[in-house]
Amino acid sequence: MSKAPSIRTTIVAALLLAAAALVWALPRAAAPDRAAHCTGRRIASWSTDSRHTAEFARYGNDNTRVDDWTGGDGTHSVRLPDGRTLWLFSDTFLDRIQPPPNPQGEQHRWRSADSGGTPFLRHNSAVVMSRSGRLERTLTGGTGAAPGPFFPDPPGGGWRWPVRASVEPRTPGAHEKVVRVLLWNRTPGTGPWIFGVPHSTEVATLSLPGLRLEGIQETVGRAAVADPGRRVLYGAAAVRDGGWSYVFGGDDPPSSPSSSAFVARVPAGRLADRGGWRFWDGAHWQPRPDRARPVLRAGGRRGVGSAFTVVREGPTWMLFTMDTGGGGTAGMRTITSYWACSPQGPWHGPNGRIAPPRPPAADPRYVAAYNPQAHPEFTADGELLLSYDINWLGPPGVPADPRLNGDVDLYRPRFVRVRTAPTGS
Repeated sequence: MSKAPSIRTTIVAALLLAAAALVWALPRAAAPDRAAHCTGRRIASWSTDSRHTAEFARYGNDNTRVDDWTGGDGTHSVRLPDGRTLWLFSDTFLDRIQPPPNPQGEQHRWRSADSGGTPFLRHNSAVVMSRSGRLERTLTGGTGAAPGPFFPDPPGGGWRWPVRASVEPRTPGAHEKVVRVLLWNRTPGTGPWIFGVPHSTEVATLSLPGLRLEGIQETVGRAAVADPGRRVLYGAAAVRDGGWSYVFGGDDPPSSPSSSAFVARVPAGRLADRGGWRFWDGAHWQPRPDRARPVLRAGGRRGVGSAFTVVREGPTWMLFTMDTGGGGTAGMRTITSYWACSPQGPWHGPNGRIAPPRPPAADPRYVAAYNPQAHPEFTADGELLLSYDINWLGPPGVPADPRLNGDVDLYRPRFVRVRTAPTGS
């Protein structure tokens, strides 16, 4: 007799758990009113944003310190609760900026190590911007005499590239806030992976307001997918919608110039908790990353670059990427967009084109624009701030560092303002 209530309790608990799991797995459709007002959007117009481009040039050229940022790529940002902005960079040059002419006799500012040697890349850094919009300091690791990456290289080789970041509760419902930074862990590679083999997605936690690195947790490991060509690194974009963070990622197929886009979702406050991640499998949100299916599949004119960005325009979701399906050099010259009424799609496009300006160079064929990133915290007058990175991708076998150090404008972000409009207008 004494066991009957316990059995009933167990059965009821099991049913409740099953129901909860079912609710978790069911696809979340857009709210009826949101879906009804969702309309297609496209790039309508754009203009250069000289203010942000000039501010990074000013800060990079300032030799007050020689252990701070002078150039980098992978430009991402997050607004902090006190009004500052944290800018995150992947590969980063520090060191000293010299006035023109450069060693080749060209009228470009150029970079040298303070000791007179050759500058070298750190794998990442962070730069703090004041509330007034002035860049103030660089966060690195290592020591003052030998600064290293802010997010330390993983044991056993490889590196970490920071991508999107979000301010969220330390734990669900907590009042204390922290910064969660999504990281791409990559290992050295050859052939199609000269920029590193995809390894895993990690999340770093930074304290507020001090921005101290508290720890790094793996959230999507390489064991989930054995084939690195099918492995998805998440964090190209992260968008908060209600109680969820929708985290977008892409694969890195060795035989295609385009990647496919994927999406996961995580409850607010649990980005660093791998148990909170759920992946869209084409019909449901479920916990196995190996069952994730593309929400925007590469093929023909469609596809995303290795880095892309997603924002909300009211009820409509917009994705900006290099036009990797455009043929020729469009994937390193032209930005395009897609739209959807939910993060899992369907995604429509590509729509519109931006050919952002690139700095002049002796041979412009090798000056690449890439990695468009939205900075919605700087939206003004209905115009979205979009950054893009600049690099020198010269002929095969020709090292890039002499060019990048010989002309500092070839490895710094630039900015444009984008205005969107309904696709039918």
